[in-house]
Amino acid sequence: NANYILGLLNRKDIPIYSGKAQPLKRKLINAVVHGDSGLAGADTIDTDYQLTGDADRRIFEIVKDNPNEVTILTLGPLTNIARTFLKYPACPTLINKIIMMGGAIDVCGNKNRVAEFNIFVDPEAADIVFRSKAIKILVPLDPCNKITLSLADFECLHGNYLYKPLIRTMKQFLRGLVEDEGSKELLVYDALAAYYLINPKAFRCLGMDIAVETKGEITRGMTVAEKRKKAVKNNNIEVAVNISQEEFRRDFFNILKNEVI
Repeated sequence: NANYILGLLNRKDIPIYSGKAQPLKRKLINAVVHGDSGLAGADTIDTDYQLTGDADRRIFEIVKDNPNEVTILTLGPLTNIARTFLKYPACPTLINKIIMMGGAIDVCGNKNRVAEFNIFVDPEAADIVFRSKAIKILVPLDPCNKITLSLADFECLHGNYLYKPLIRTMKQFLRGLVEDEGSKELLVYDALAAYYLINPKAFRCLGMDIAVETKGEITRGMTVAEKRKKAVKNNNIEVAVNISQEEFRRDFFNILKNEVI
């Protein structure tokens, strides 16, 4: 899928590194809403990309060579970041910050009653990253659920080279969302986390003490915030609790239309 996206965007200059295929301690669970391929609806295109090496080693090399300059954006389970931190203990303090799409604070989960998919898949990895000394920003389901898009919204891209592949994948994604989550419109979780890189001022963030549930049968992967008034809090993560919907919608489509924001 990374090959497909880079080929579509004609970005052969970006290397791809191979992450681990399994969570730290559990069997892999795939996201049903994305189909068997993980990018349902997309046409397969020929690419000449080669996997360059292991992700955890390369992450550390880049961070070590550019201390306090590298920002990491994660859009899936935190397995590879956790492996990097375990293998290279100095890594967390060398990173500028990590922006993570994951978790659910005051809303229900999208994998079980309380957990968001990325954290649910590898809660042990999330626990390691959350406890680390890295500067962390979490974009959970809370702001993501506030922004939905319809297929009609993408008509503004008609004539753009991205229009057809986007519509194909979005139709399949929407079908999966309807079947799996009961949503009638598109939820663009990853795009919101990526948007933080571009326009952090569009978000309202709060420092929170967040722990990950790794033992529960019903609550596996729950991101538990310390909300007691008298509790001693270790505000280990900046959590995005709200977003300017108007700014996101405007910039999202301007970017897809290759317009400067």
